Amino acid sequence: MRLKSPFITPSTRAFIDEARRTPGYSFFDLLHGYVYARWPYLYIGIGTGEHPAARWFALVASWFDRLATRRKKHEAAESDISFADTYHGKVVPLQAAEQLVHLHDGFTIHDLEQVVPYKRARSIIMQNPDHIVVLDCPCRLSRQHPCVPVDVCLIVGDPFASFIREHEPRRSRWITSEEAVAILKAEDERGHVHHAFFKDAMLDRFYAICNCCECCCGAMQAQRNGVPMLASSGYVSQLDPDLCIACGDCSPYCQFGALELVDEVNHVIYEKCMGCGVCVSKCQQGALSLVRDEAKGVPLEVRSIMAEMVPADYAQVL
Repeated sequence: MRLKSPFITPSTRAFIDEARRTPGYSFFDLLHGYVYARWPYLYIGIGTGEHPAARWFALVASWFDRLATRRKKHEAAESDISFADTYHGKVVPLQAAEQLVHLHDGFTIHDLEQVVPYKRARSIIMQNPDHIVVLDCPCRLSRQHPCVPVDVCLIVGDPFASFIREHEPRRSRWITSEEAVAILKAEDERGHVHHAFFKDAMLDRFYAICNCCECCCGAMQAQRNGVPMLASSGYVSQLDPDLCIACGDCSPYCQFGALELVDEVNHVIYEKCMGCGVCVSKCQQGALSLVRDEAKGVPLEVRSIMAEMVPADYAQVL
């Protein structure tokens, strides 16, 4: 039976209806997802430790996380569900990020285990993919001295885009695919990394592209502290020593600290490189390039994934 109430907004009702159609999505997940999407600045501010109430909420959040993890362990075949398994980002180079905001037809890709190497939240279910909202970044706004601009988080598709727009009218706006691409390109030029985010509470699927900097991003902060919330793009930066002049111009742009200048020789630290591609555009000598590396996973390139799953004539539309 559909829940009807004059106090429930249309976007909230759409979120609830979609939750009911999502296999394995419980009332607990719905409550979690609603809190996360309804009050993102409070949620992220507490998560990063920047909100004044963070210390007081820590005990509640810890209990909440233990309860959620314990329930998911009980439901899952595996017994080692971690926080990162429920909330994570996939690094996507600029071209792959552009593909995610240039879709016009809805589609469903379940369980991208090889692309999104976590135990939960690894599907892409696009409803109205041309419905895109840009939101003032909760991570940046939680910091005392945030990077600017702040309107860089892209919420893609429904029910998420409509929910955010309806509940955060002062901090969000509708944009076109072309405007989304312009934001991605501008953030890439600033040296920021594109992450496609997935979360169990957000209907166990992809919902946003965040443009991240190491100084503000909560996920990158967690990654540095040993919580593997971010998955490599499937690429790695490769240096051509014959073209490199060891100027060091690229190093400051690496958000993962994977470029190192030692004894006037530039090095790519393989273990740290996430294949974001930011450094490639910063090298005036053309000495850096992205190359596929199977050990780094499978890229989230939606056109290639869809081409393998749908008839060739439909793939032309993507």
